[in-house]
Amino acid sequence: MKHVLHIFSISLLCVLCAGKLSAQDPELTQFYASPIYLNPALAGSNICPRMCMSYRAQWPGIYGTYSTMAFSVDRLAYKVKGGIGLIVVNDRAAKGTLNTTGIGLIYAPTIPLSHTVSVSAAIQAGYWQKTVDWNKLTFGDMIDPKRGFIYNTDEVPGMQRKGNFDLAAGMVLSSRHFFAGVAVHHILQPNESFLNGTSILPRKYTAHAGGIIPLGESRYDESYISPNVMYQQQGDFKQLDLGIYVKKESIVGGLWYRGNDSFILLIGVESGLLKIGYSYDVTVSKLSNATAGSHEITLGYTMKCKPPKRKYRPVSCPSF
Repeated sequence: MKHVLHIFSISLLCVLCAGKLSAQDPELTQFYASPIYLNPALAGSNICPRMCMSYRAQWPGIYGTYSTMAFSVDRLAYKVKGGIGLIVVNDRAAKGTLNTTGIGLIYAPTIPLSHTVSVSAAIQAGYWQKTVDWNKLTFGDMIDPKRGFIYNTDEVPGMQRKGNFDLAAGMVLSSRHFFAGVAVHHILQPNESFLNGTSILPRKYTAHAGGIIPLGESRYDESYISPNVMYQQQGDFKQLDLGIYVKKESIVGGLWYRGNDSFILLIGVESGLLKIGYSYDVTVSKLSNATAGSHEITLGYTMKCKPPKRKYRPVSCPSF
């Protein structure tokens, strides 16, 4: 069975590399724990310098192991009147057979429209690189019907590395208790093919919105309920996520439904400037018995900073 799954995963990988099918971006469940991965316009939305780290293990029950790691740092820079940010993402598929690493720099000018409403627009410029380990690939001409993989392949390896520049953009409108944003990634639609074919990475469109409903009796009590919605489309792939967060003192809980795919359970703790979150995707599709779900751990740290010279307000969005 492992050999069968291995052949299937590698065959799919080869099709994606050589054919005209379109790849998709790695996905993070805790959107707001890695905010500038969701939308570059959220750079600087927390005012003070912020560092975020995410690790996701996708479907550990399936042979191949898929994992994603993301690191970002951002802050509001008063001299340039907007947020600035840096994000690094690494995605490993099929036990490192296919690796993708991307880095992006973000500038997000912020315009206060009133004491409670502001709008941010962002541009993100970056570079990504994919690498493939051809030594880990197996092909049909290597198989003996009785003894398994014993032959050398006649397949000619393609490029080992493929990289290109890319652009993304976004916008966020926020008030005291409501926020909404849109973003588009891979504006240049780069070619990812390792061979002589064409494998375009399609643009990814994101729309997200949410609200903060205070539960505390005073403005110093940060307890709240936060309903949220997110929609993404990349090529033929479409996804609608509906969810709600509940925060009571330092504890945050969340429940999301990812249409026809999974339920997501989340628990997080915020203690001072530090926050830690864990989420588990309960797969409800036909793959549910094989995937063992998905696990995601996030860590965030906000540094102290001086009050802004102008009237900037942090975006009131969830922490995870």
